Amino acid sequence: MTKHITNYRGLIFLVMSLGAIYLLAPILTPFLAAAILAYITNPIVDKLDQASIKLPYVKQYTPSRSVATILVLLLLILIVLLLVMIVVPLLQKEVVLIAQRLPSYLTNLRTKLDPWLLQNFGLKLNIDTAKIQAMLGKNWQSASNFVGQALLTLGSQGLVIVSSLINLFLVPLVLFYLMRDWHQFLAQIEQLIPRRYIKKTLEISHEIDAVLGEFLRGQLTVMLLMSAFYAIGLYFVGLDLALPIGLLAGLLGFVPYLGIGLGIILALASGFLQFTSLGQLIPIAIVFGLGQVIESMILTPNLVGDRIGLHPVAVIFALMAGGQLFGFAGILLALPVTAAIAVGLRHIRHGYLASDYYQ
Repeated sequence: MTKHITNYRGLIFLVMSLGAIYLLAPILTPFLAAAILAYITNPIVDKLDQASIKLPYVKQYTPSRSVATILVLLLLILIVLLLVMIVVPLLQKEVVLIAQRLPSYLTNLRTKLDPWLLQNFGLKLNIDTAKIQAMLGKNWQSASNFVGQALLTLGSQGLVIVSSLINLFLVPLVLFYLMRDWHQFLAQIEQLIPRRYIKKTLEISHEIDAVLGEFLRGQLTVMLLMSAFYAIGLYFVGLDLALPIGLLAGLLGFVPYLGIGLGIILALASGFLQFTSLGQLIPIAIVFGLGQVIESMILTPNLVGDRIGLHPVAVIFALMAGGQLFGFAGILLALPVTAAIAVGLRHIRHGYLASDYYQ
């Protein structure tokens, strides 16, 4: 038994690790999110650490790495707050406008559709606009009060909300320690690698790190280009809120379906309230449809795929396979995981070509 355990200890460790990950999956989300953010922001922390930045009113013996970590963490929090300050007022404005104008739109819709339905199908729309007006007039103010709605939800779904809030506040806490002690964690992991595999492992890990860096730069380029595309496209369509909606749709494009979904919903809602006919909403849908084609078929395969050494066909396949196997999370992690796997496969291929079996 001891001999078998010794021979297969690597496989046993892998199986036990996968089992632990499966069992702990419900609580791993904030730690995984913090680890990804720590990996992304580590180069910035390193630069600030090398600059030996000191904060005012902070004791001189405070390590510069801790100061750099605090600055980067504050920057991330500021970015999130700015996004919230853009999204929440925009959503609130849309809700209030819809509540105020919906009765008049329903009246116009009934005026136009009633004769056509009665003539062709013998039907008539039974829409009580007066009742809808009274209901919306009574409730639109409370619908626009997000704080009040949040408190009501907290009362009815207290445990779920508390759990979500704990995870939300856990992310920056874990992120701080990961950013501050990033190199210590890597050094401890490196010490556990068998010495006969250390050189090859470090070589592969450095290649993966370079590939993931290229992936992040490529993804950022795609986000900026799509933000400009959506903002310019919606501006030429004539949408008043073209700039905030376009920026939001482009910058949230790194989360599959969120950027395009939220962008088109806000754009159509804004266009519905701004324009006088449903036909004027068609150009908005065309802008987002064209943007989705450009992003998925041109920008992502070429700007992201080329930088990480993947063929455009492989990029498209990786995204589809990730979504099929693991859903939303699979699409989100499909390209970086595929790039890391590709690095390992390239080393396996080189080893195979240099082997006696191939020769």
